[in-house]
Amino acid sequence: MTVPVQTPNAASPPRFAVAVVGAGAAGLAAALALARDGVETALVGRHAPVADGRTVALLDGSVRFLTVLGAWPEIAPHANPLAELQIVDDTGSLFRPPPARFSASEIGLDAFGWNVESARLVETLRGQARTTPGLTLFEADSAGMRLEQGAAVLDLEDGRRLAAQLVVGADGGRSPLRAASGLRTREWSYPQAALTTLLAHERHHRDISTEFHTRNGPFTLVPLPGGHRSSLVWVTAERAAKRLSGLDDADLAGAVEHQARSMLGAMRIDGPRGLVPMRGLSVDRPVADRLALIGEAAHVFPPIGAQGLNLGLRDAAALRDAVFSAREANRDPGAPGSLAGFGRSRGVDARLRGAAVDLLNRSLLTDLLPVDALRGLGLLTLAALPPLRRLVMREGVQPRLGAPSLMR
Repeated sequence: MTVPVQTPNAASPPRFAVAVVGAGAAGLAAALALARDGVETALVGRHAPVADGRTVALLDGSVRFLTVLGAWPEIAPHANPLAELQIVDDTGSLFRPPPARFSASEIGLDAFGWNVESARLVETLRGQARTTPGLTLFEADSAGMRLEQGAAVLDLEDGRRLAAQLVVGADGGRSPLRAASGLRTREWSYPQAALTTLLAHERHHRDISTEFHTRNGPFTLVPLPGGHRSSLVWVTAERAAKRLSGLDDADLAGAVEHQARSMLGAMRIDGPRGLVPMRGLSVDRPVADRLALIGEAAHVFPPIGAQGLNLGLRDAAALRDAVFSAREANRDPGAPGSLAGFGRSRGVDARLRGAAVDLLNRSLLTDLLPVDALRGLGLLTLAALPPLRRLVMREGVQPRLGAPSLMR
């Protein structure tokens, strides 16, 4: 792969059909999907290491997408199937339903998804990017975007420039591209934080992901390979999360074991820790002049329900479809008409998923009996009505309407 070399004052920057800004999972997947189809693509961003004890539960559609990109065979040995999901109401409510269990086999799948360490996913995609024909890497941050006739020009912090018909903003929740575009956003926060880490435990997890619904938020254990390791996402009050993150390994392991009701036996901290603020962000529409936003540049969710990155990967796959359609019709991929369908469909998907995550989290934070009763009734109804349960499970794994072609 050839990386263009130029002086800061070069008069004519290299030109691409698409420039993806952001070298996280969503940006990497978008760049790989486009280059795979012969679209001359630039990937802009520093490849910084990731180590915060976070994992991602890749749902079935995301696994299909990664398989097409050629990345899944390398990831699969390090991923654990999520064959069952167990929800335990631990709110202390008078309307606590019994534990509810959902099995992937009920909808004809071996697993709802596969849990893998985020660092492993990103490093695998970076390895793919370095060897993919038609994908040029600029391992420097963007310093800004400006519009010229028929193109957008990106200035890089190392002095280089490049031009593209379409710029894809995958530059994270604090996206400079989004801020400069003038797109309207809505932001909110919760009085919580999420502690993340990796655990070793005495008992086998049996490929079951367990989510305790507590009065301070979800406490989730997600299985990792080997049978005796899991990842933790412990959403709790912000002050409590900070206190927990400051404990030594032995005390934190004891606190986790107690919160998990010793379900998996004795615990041991087995990886780095992270402390994630609980916040949300949405945009009115994820497109502007020669700009399309994907991943956390377009929507930020709390780490609940495995929706955030899976939604970002759907953004990437849907963007590939939009660019591919424009190319087939000999249209400019950055023109408003080429991006209109992408903007509508991704906006709807993000709003629906965001509303579901927000509703679940806020319902746990209140002790109003009617809210507790409705949440408990919902779980009981799903347990009692198999057709409805299967419908909800299928929709949670992969939306039926508007699924990108590489995820079908």
